[in-house]
Amino acid sequence: MNTASVSLGASVSSQSRFMQLVLTAFLGLFVVGVVGFSHIEVVHNAAHDYRHSMAFPCH
Repeated sequence: MNTASVSLGASVSSQSRFMQLVLTAFLGLFVVGVVGFSHIEVVHNAAHDYRHSMAFPCH
């Protein structure tokens, strides 16, 4: 049986780090803006319950 090993580089370029931060920010804005203020009751209630479970004040 043959096995292959892959070594992953530990260094991350500053451009890669910046893109990770930007995408994370957009994901956070999506969750708060779209899911949190959704007019679909099930989606809104799920976000609302999650905020309460994380002790985040929402009203």
